[in-house]
Amino acid sequence: MEDFAGLDVSLRSCAICVVDAKGKVMLERELPCEVGDIADYLNSLGHPIERVGFEAGTLSQHLFYGLTSEGFDVVCMEARQVNAVLSAMRNKTDKNDARGIAHVLRTGWFSPVHMKSREAHGVRALLSTRKALLNKTIDLANEVRGLLKIFGLRLPKTVQHGSFDGLVRPMIEMDEVLAHAIIPLLDARLVLYQHFLELDRRVKRAAARDEVCLRMMTVPGVGPIAALTFKAAVDDPARFKRSRTVAAHIGLTPRRYQSGEHDNPRRISKAGDRDVRATLYAAANALLMRTMAGSQIKSWGMRLVRTKGRRRAVVAVARKLAVLLHRMWADGTEFRPAEVKGTA
Repeated sequence: MEDFAGLDVSLRSCAICVVDAKGKVMLERELPCEVGDIADYLNSLGHPIERVGFEAGTLSQHLFYGLTSEGFDVVCMEARQVNAVLSAMRNKTDKNDARGIAHVLRTGWFSPVHMKSREAHGVRALLSTRKALLNKTIDLANEVRGLLKIFGLRLPKTVQHGSFDGLVRPMIEMDEVLAHAIIPLLDARLVLYQHFLELDRRVKRAAARDEVCLRMMTVPGVGPIAALTFKAAVDDPARFKRSRTVAAHIGLTPRRYQSGEHDNPRRISKAGDRDVRATLYAAANALLMRTMAGSQIKSWGMRLVRTKGRRRAVVAVARKLAVLLHRMWADGTEFRPAEVKGTA
């Protein structure tokens, strides 16, 4: 008999529900959220488990590869679909969630989530720490600006990150009250900025040593950050049969609402990875507004700026970049400026 195990995973505990092929609940239990404990319990049941499933979350990678190595057929399900099913239940508890996940797994009404490689997660961690340090550096600089305004000291609107300390420190060292309060803040900001520069160098070195990223960076507007972010998000180009699917996966395609006589296109779905979407948007904006080199994709984007407006044009070019980068990666081809088609 085929049995299915649904896991409702939290940080320290895991609710397990086992159902048979007809939907009858066989077993329910709560265990520590550890691969060894879960595997030992499932193996002790005395009958084989057809499939183990849970919704995507922060511990998905750890559980997926851990349970797979124990010999189980493991599926990580898209969180939006699982949430839609569980929202129909009257009471939300860990026990009921595990039961609902088991039934979703049994019926097959789910979309499996691709489990990225350890290398992709390592690149993503590098990019995330770089971004976090940059944001904290900006936050501390803004805090210093606000404190100086109280004393009538107004900084220029634009100050380069590397010049900020040299500009502010001489201004406040002459005032004992200001120096006593703000110099520790400047010291902390300087340390964060130095660590940010080191991570920025690591990102650029990683992109320079990667053949795929070097090929992607031949596209106007695409730099080391955009190339590494896109590569880490896709991980395996073969998992997308059509390059156009990548744009939908990232959330750059419009939603559609069709019911009876109504068929209304809506704004982009914004599904998927927000950082990848933001990075491609920034790359598209740089291609249209900053890049001097001409290309067919830029000419097409500038025509959209005149007819649809700047924001819609940038989104359309970002969607085009997602399709283009995936196709270059999958085919191993170089960017050819004159051969980019004008559709998206």
